[in-house]
Amino acid sequence: MTGTAAESPLVRLILHKFDQLVELVSRMDDDAANAVLPVKGSNSGVQLVVHCCGAMRRWSSTVNLGIEVPRDRDAEFTATMPVAEVLKLTASSRAAFLADVGQTNLAAAPVAVPAGREEFWTGSCEGVLAHVLEEISQHLGHAEITRDVVLGDQSGHQ
Repeated sequence: MTGTAAESPLVRLILHKFDQLVELVSRMDDDAANAVLPVKGSNSGVQLVVHCCGAMRRWSSTVNLGIEVPRDRDAEFTATMPVAEVLKLTASSRAAFLADVGQTNLAAAPVAVPAGREEFWTGSCEGVLAHVLEEISQHLGHAEITRDVVLGDQSGHQ
């Protein structure tokens, strides 16, 4: 990977936050990682990771490059799987995201902005990746709260 986009502070921060999310789930057992809080709309750590993997590829490939990556967004929020499987998914998603970014001109306009998503940040591929950072950061926070509630005193975080 030789592109400057992959080495940009934005991409490095996206990967840092993604890695923090993966690390959080990797430190949980299968039951805890798949636990959903008793609150409507709550998601497990696994579901949040699966969703972030889908979101990363949608925006980095389908939107920025015009190379469609199949995705079932609804299924992301009902996913259950062992932590070992999550780690395989995240490794392949991370590598594919980096490959996408390696082909991306950050200043260029995205190839396939979804209808109805003409937000201020969709004017450039860099803006689209800023949205990826926003999504991962938001869901990292959700996962931290879920972990803390599920594990209680065992989480090591207060």
